[in-house]
Amino acid sequence: MNDPLGDMLTRIRNAQMRGKSTVRTPASKLRAWVLDVLQDEGYIRGYEKVEDSKHPELEISLKYYDGVPVIRELKRVSKPGRRVYVSVKEVPSVRQGLGVSIVSTPRGVMSDANARSANVGGEVLCTVF
Repeated sequence: MNDPLGDMLTRIRNAQMRGKSTVRTPASKLRAWVLDVLQDEGYIRGYEKVEDSKHPELEISLKYYDGVPVIRELKRVSKPGRRVYVSVKEVPSVRQGLGVSIVSTPRGVMSDANARSANVGGEVLCTVF
């Protein structure tokens, strides 16, 4: 697999289209850090590490409001073929601040608002609305 984070985002999108309450994805630190940001921003209920089989997995509890998924749009910005790096002044805001950009910075993975307040830039991983 070339893009593990893109795979996780696609699994979340597909599960929400089908109305699933949970979805599983292989575990990694980067995926857990991105899920921490999604949970802090209120886009997912939560996640937990499951070690049933030989390979550990993350079980993500998706969030719905009146039967409609809370996440309307989930896009991968920085891809393996084209990385996107920004300075603190260029950190994108999604839909005039209604959405969230998830940025990988030297101080960890954080939302765009937290990156601006910490005065750090980095790689824009994905955007959520």
